[in-house]
Amino acid sequence: MPETGWLPDLVYKDRAFHSGVAMFAAADGTITRFSSDAGDLARANRLPNRAILPGLVNVHSHAFQRAIRGRTEYRTGADRDTFWTWREKMYHAANRLSPEALYVVSRMAFLEMLLSGITTVGEFHYVHHAPGGSPYEDHNLLGYEVLRAANEVGLRTALLRTAYVRAGYQVPPNPLQARFITPRVEDFIADTEALLSELPKISRSSRAWVGVAPHSIRAVPLEYLFEVVSYARSRQMPVHMHVAEQPAEIEASLAEYGERPVALLAKSGILDRRFTGIHGIHINDQEIKQLGEARARIAACPTTERNLGDGIGPTDELIKAGVGVCFGSDSNVQIDLLEDARALEYHLRLNRIERVVLAPDCAQESLARRLFACATETGAESLAAPGGKLEVGKPADFFTVDLNDPSIAGGDGDALLSAVVFSLERTAIPDVCVGGEFLIRDGHHPKEERIIREFQEVQRKLWREQ
Repeated sequence: MPETGWLPDLVYKDRAFHSGVAMFAAADGTITRFSSDAGDLARANRLPNRAILPGLVNVHSHAFQRAIRGRTEYRTGADRDTFWTWREKMYHAANRLSPEALYVVSRMAFLEMLLSGITTVGEFHYVHHAPGGSPYEDHNLLGYEVLRAANEVGLRTALLRTAYVRAGYQVPPNPLQARFITPRVEDFIADTEALLSELPKISRSSRAWVGVAPHSIRAVPLEYLFEVVSYARSRQMPVHMHVAEQPAEIEASLAEYGERPVALLAKSGILDRRFTGIHGIHINDQEIKQLGEARARIAACPTTERNLGDGIGPTDELIKAGVGVCFGSDSNVQIDLLEDARALEYHLRLNRIERVVLAPDCAQESLARRLFACATETGAESLAAPGGKLEVGKPADFFTVDLNDPSIAGGDGDALLSAVVFSLERTAIPDVCVGGEFLIRDGHHPKEERIIREFQEVQRKLWREQ
């Protein structure tokens, strides 16, 4: 079987950098072997002054929200500006995007992800219907547009099809949410099945798959939630859900069920190893224990959480309890998963008034290794994705860093990984490869000029009248 090999200065595998090692992949993009044999080193494609690292895994994204970047950083006239006032501007974009515009905006977000070293995304997709709430003739039209965008740039994608039923407990319907709502669980499941059947026609093999995402406790009643989770388990799908992002969510859950959100999910048997809670900020010690006992995961989204003023989650206690932590770009106000990794630690430093909060107790395991594993291995586990590590049998999903880039120059060994996690700038990422295919070369995608130009055209039209 023909192979392609690459020989950088360093390869990051088994949580360490190795020199004098070439990595080989088969024609289908699967890693076949690593070799230090002189003959293999001679025939591998040389990548001088480069280190290869496994591609980053972005667990939680709302691609369409890339359209509101820079549009919400001002006072609205409310007594206090919060997540809830920000949400109104987000709804403006959600209700004006046509299917084609959604494709263009999503493609822009996915391009930016690739440029930052992300090779896999979990797209938490909840804009399903036409403005006003009427389903399109094909109920999955907008999901197909998101997948088409990811396929064009080459990003590996888990489409997390979102169930959204109501505005909240004893809250009147919100017309601005009409595009999200699927009132009957039978319709949600049928539409998800239809999407699954069409997937091979839209995306390349192994580049896309489907999970489910009940939006939140406030948006999905418990009976509906049971049906969605039961369906997902029958299909062995990942289940993602917004959990405890805002104090108001806690209050609503207590009012409706007499339980806090995580406690309710635990009591209802919904937490398990396929479950990922998004945010998990406002949780108590009992809920942390319940998440750990279930071997569930939490997707932290620090750049979005600080932008929205959500709060700082107890990540140190989650990790101690055995909860896997991963990262998401969420609102895509900034797309840089390594910034999320460092922000997670830095926010805790400010909160605890101490340094190196998330460092493992084991002296042999560095803080940078832990955070990088969260951004790769744990993220892949959350999405049931094939990547996350560079090892035989896994896809050749990786990015390179330029060892001469000013942001990381001079680093070696653990110091290099710490420089990557805590200091790397996007200028240091010249190449990104998915399934053995170089999609980014010398910091550019072959289609980026058109992608950016068409995105700018959509933005001008979208924000011309507000």
